[in-house]
Amino acid sequence: MGAVVIAVMVAALTVALGVRAQSADVPRCERFTADSRARAAADHGSGERVVVIGDSWSAGLGLDRATNSWPSRLPGAVHVAGFSGSGFSAHASSCSHVAFADRAPRAMRRGAALVVVEGGLNDYDQPDADIRAGFARLMRELRGQRIVIVGPATAPSRDRAVPHVDALLASLSERYDVAYISTTHLDLPYLGDRLHLTPAGHAQFGDYVASQLVVLAR
Repeated sequence: MGAVVIAVMVAALTVALGVRAQSADVPRCERFTADSRARAAADHGSGERVVVIGDSWSAGLGLDRATNSWPSRLPGAVHVAGFSGSGFSAHASSCSHVAFADRAPRAMRRGAALVVVEGGLNDYDQPDADIRAGFARLMRELRGQRIVIVGPATAPSRDRAVPHVDALLASLSERYDVAYISTTHLDLPYLGDRLHLTPAGHAQFGDYVASQLVVLAR
């Protein structure tokens, strides 16, 4: 069998496996989409409108009641635009067009006095260039808004990557002149997957972010 034929067969197999992997993700992406819409429909609180754009921690993945996810601890009229698996970079998630910048326009349709963007754990294996590009695109989408970035906590399953992502996001926040809240020092309780927070973990994380927002507002 010639080298050219072998190369063609390998290429075809690679494409087929890629299509199969994407197809396998469809039910998962559909479930995450439904969860995201349900969480977004559960606005709570009163006062100035706060929009939270985030990942599974915002969406409440793993909780019996997703509405108890950490943004429920924030003051104001809070709207949550969370999508499990998403991040700053375009390919943090295998689901299509769910990066923070992709979802920002819909999240901001009714405006906001404050935008809180929480994430980074799903960017743990993404190239720095992709994280930078996604961050820059998000800043363009949110131009003119008051923005606070909340970085990743040290989830045990991804703890080796968190310091680098945290430092990169802190640097990008400084470059774009937006506030940054680092959470790597928090000792939080996690579920058995060592990635998602317990109800108590959500309360602790949310209370910490809320306290830092008060400090930033002074």
